[in-house]
Amino acid sequence: MQISVAADERVGVAEELVEQLRRRGLEPVVHGALSATERDDWAWASEAAARDVAAGRAEQGIVCCWTGTGASIAANKVAGIRAALCADAFTAAGARRWNDANVLALSLRTTSSAVLTEILDAWFGADPSSASEDQANIAHLAEIERTD
Repeated sequence: MQISVAADERVGVAEELVEQLRRRGLEPVVHGALSATERDDWAWASEAAARDVAAGRAEQGIVCCWTGTGASIAANKVAGIRAALCADAFTAAGARRWNDANVLALSLRTTSSAVLTEILDAWFGADPSSASEDQANIAHLAEIERTD
């Protein structure tokens, strides 16, 4: 599975994230500061990762910046992206389950190595809900995109 990954700096868990994905048997597609050839600003890097997901070049994305907020905002500007800023495993599992989030946003400042592992375990361990009310909410998000 290809996972598009973006970071605006090589600090905190940025490089460890890529290594953890590889150890899990996933194939990271790197953007921003993780790439030697791309602009590393959070808006551009996060957009690149989100566009990979939206275009089907990656199944999911993970975007990172100092707080994770800017990265999540930038990713969510791309049609079809449901990015969730997650600081813990419970939020990550819920984002996948109830929101069918396809992009995980992380803070490079506050995410420790141990918390990163917990978040990734929860994110990749949760499947989107099949409950009709959850699916109706996801469908409504697509309707909101079409009306703007």
